[in-house]
Amino acid sequence: MKHKKIFKNILSTMILSTMAVMIAPVKATPINTNVVAVVDESGSMSTEHGWLGMMITSLDAALLAAAAGDSFSATYGLTGYGASGSGGHAVAGHQHTVGGGQLGSAAQFDTATGGLVLTGAHEDGLQAIDYALTSYTYTGGAVKNIILVTDEDSDGSFGVVNAATSLSSAAALLNAIINVSFECGNGNTALGMTTSLGYEADGSGGFSTCTGATATTGTGTSIADYVNLALDTGGAAWDLNQLRAGGLTATSFTNAFVDIKVEEIINVPAPTTVAFLGLGVLSMGMLRRQIKSNMENLV
Repeated sequence: MKHKKIFKNILSTMILSTMAVMIAPVKATPINTNVVAVVDESGSMSTEHGWLGMMITSLDAALLAAAAGDSFSATYGLTGYGASGSGGHAVAGHQHTVGGGQLGSAAQFDTATGGLVLTGAHEDGLQAIDYALTSYTYTGGAVKNIILVTDEDSDGSFGVVNAATSLSSAAALLNAIINVSFECGNGNTALGMTTSLGYEADGSGGFSTCTGATATTGTGTSIADYVNLALDTGGAAWDLNQLRAGGLTATSFTNAFVDIKVEEIINVPAPTTVAFLGLGVLSMGMLRRQIKSNMENLV
């Protein structure tokens, strides 16, 4: 409850931002999406647990605004992992019901986050991603989104390649909110990054974009486990310490995250197209990084 109160100010700012978008002329966009949060349930995650419901409420409002009267279907699921194994909360990925089922409304998701625990210490995030992809029944034709939230690297043996294959087979986007620092090409701290842009706080609760963003440091193998995995799906990687900073920085983080998620959902190719491209995504991501490295070596 404490952290939910902390993030109410962030939610208020997000609602005002969404209202501003709704006032401006927009092109109607049909929305059909399923979003599943894959959440670390170890003892250090209380801030993120408190933030999740507020963020999904803001994301849902922004998606509804983007639909602008066109068809709208957005549902949300919650997978926990890394708990102690007691009280029905497994160490491996496991489902938290949302509105009595796998997927529910934003309000039902907010309620479901109250069932997350803080009892664990062994976090196999890669296995939990696979669980969320293979254990849920997704809506036909929906854009599939996985949001990983953890402050640790992946402790298990599931493997990045296996997780990449699962994401590709499901034609799913991954956003990773992780214990990794990002830096813009200008040297400023970044909230997060995609393959093409970084995002930095503007000091007023908003954000601006930057180029040349990179992941600089991370807990354990977090960069190898999660950053490239997210980017190669067309998603983004984010520094959860910018959320933990609180205040306007946390507001900027939430604004940037929600805006980028809406953009991803609207612009993602049709699921059949993504599936056709699927297994080549990881290789193409590696090729892009190699080309970038080669270009930098020419400077």
